[in-house]
Amino acid sequence: MDENLMPYPVGLMLHGRRVVVVGGGQVAQRRIPTLIAAGARVLVVAPDVTPAIEGLGAEITWEQRVFEPGDLDGAWYAMAATDSAAVNEAVVVAAEERRIFCVRSDDATHASAWTPAVGRHDGVTVAVLSNREPLRSAALRDAVVEGMREGRIAARATRVPNPGVTLVGGGPGNPELITVAGRKALMEAEVVVADRLAPRELLAELPADVEVIDVAKLPRGRSASQEFINQVIVEKALEGKRVARFKGGDNFVFGRGYEEIIACREAGVPVTVIPGLTSPVTVPGLAGIPVTHRGVTHEFTVISGHLPPGHPESLTDWAAAARMRGTLVLMMAVENAPAIAAALLEGGREASTPVAVVCDGSMPTERTVLATLGTVASVLEAEAVRPPAIIVIGEVVRVAHPDRF
Repeated sequence: MDENLMPYPVGLMLHGRRVVVVGGGQVAQRRIPTLIAAGARVLVVAPDVTPAIEGLGAEITWEQRVFEPGDLDGAWYAMAATDSAAVNEAVVVAAEERRIFCVRSDDATHASAWTPAVGRHDGVTVAVLSNREPLRSAALRDAVVEGMREGRIAARATRVPNPGVTLVGGGPGNPELITVAGRKALMEAEVVVADRLAPRELLAELPADVEVIDVAKLPRGRSASQEFINQVIVEKALEGKRVARFKGGDNFVFGRGYEEIIACREAGVPVTVIPGLTSPVTVPGLAGIPVTHRGVTHEFTVISGHLPPGHPESLTDWAAAARMRGTLVLMMAVENAPAIAAALLEGGREASTPVAVVCDGSMPTERTVLATLGTVASVLEAEAVRPPAIIVIGEVVRVAHPDRF
């Protein structure tokens, strides 16, 4: 084959059409599911196949024998995917005689068709051919599909208007930890209503015409009321705009997300939810602390510590929490940690119970402060711990730090 010749790209509509795959190894195993997804009637010809191909028995026809040229009669497309060059050559020759395009897995220069690196997203198929460089093709495909999923590659000028509100959970803070769906929703929004703890670096990636509304809640400082936030997202959506309500963590884990759902529904505004990685699980995990561990704990409990024990508005039964043997994970509890520790000790927890305080979880300034339930109050003061921080109480901290406890 002339090295300067380039393939002619085309999309084959194989639904209901016969496709023959000769070979039953790893290459065939990768290709057959995509043929099934395209609706092809797949015939596999091979003396042996992998267990995965055999498991597709209800969706393909498997002829357990060697290849015969007549197998290609009536086929629209063929794949030569055996580990024998002679057999693959025989398939190519038989396909050529019948004017059937054929892919050859071991030597593309002797095939009449090449298989591109294929990716799909949102109704778009991306196929990349790079002159028989499969790794390069796959890398380019992945880059394009990732850009589409994250919204970095998008035809914004031809975007169909889709007014409404999307609640986007941004994860614990590191912009790399937002979900693919969350990043895409941000990039498609016309208005972004952002919390202080949402990954702020992502705001710099927004298109220039996106309106960003700051609704930060500062501890013991300036704070946008929830009523104001509800009003803003509803009003912007009723103007016919696509609104992303961008929050840290997850929308429904002490995030007041459902209050925003209710406000949208009452106003007749379409609303969807994209969950985020929640900090009481991800932050300890990033710090190397499991919230559960086999043989150590059978439960973990997430508690908001924004109100101290004994507060008239508190809904937490701290005595019951003290009696539990599993892991306690406290959010928004730095200020009230001494009072919470005292309540847990009074309820029966041992003073030697390990405690880890993970500050600025997932961020460059992340640090872990270790203490016990009996010393946590003094350690927090000595280490000048400030929010945001996740406090983990229980034996899982000992599992993660056996040298300290």
